[in-house]
Amino acid sequence: MLIQSTNAALSSYGASFKSSQTRQESWAPAAPGTSTDTITISEAAKRMLSNSGPASGTDEVQKQLDAIKSKPAVQRSDADRAYLSEHDDRFTELQEKVQANGLGSLTSGEVDYMQKAGGLVNTMAYLSPKERAIYDDLVSKGNTEAAQGLMLVGMSRIGMEGQQVTLPGGQTFDPTKTEVTADNVRNLFRQMFVDASGNSDRLLEALASALDQRPANMT
Repeated sequence: MLIQSTNAALSSYGASFKSSQTRQESWAPAAPGTSTDTITISEAAKRMLSNSGPASGTDEVQKQLDAIKSKPAVQRSDADRAYLSEHDDRFTELQEKVQANGLGSLTSGEVDYMQKAGGLVNTMAYLSPKERAIYDDLVSKGNTEAAQGLMLVGMSRIGMEGQQVTLPGGQTFDPTKTEVTADNVRNLFRQMFVDASGNSDRLLEALASALDQRPANMT
């Protein structure tokens, strides 16, 4: 159940904006015998000129992308999604990567990009740089189940800042301040998920097993 939400976030889309280009003015040299009076252009006029050419088209695309990105995924139309796909080169590249190699091929940065731009819950925002490095290491080794288990840890922290979770056995802990170790994954984080399919248990156990195998200085 929860893993389906993770997959939805990974299959999202994003927006990467091309930087606007500033149009420069140029003047031809005065022909012999013609006036050579100096022409002064105000800063306001320069801004108007810079917005009147090809750059303005790029600006309009960016404005549209910004407007789409400001919406949650559930509020985006098919036209919104099509526009993002057409105008976001990075999103297209990531889609092709997923199609070729699966969702588990995405790095933490790529997942983060797609989740943020897609207007979905950003699990990567709840993982520390050290935990992201573990995620990338797991992906590089093809251990996609363990990597998805780490994403579940991120999910478990959403909305929990400063709050204590009470587990079925009565134990309490703050998931946002709890280190991701094999023992903590098995005894704490895994207890937060109720999943009749057993999918979350399998992914979190894959993560715990991977952490068991890592050298102490790498966990």
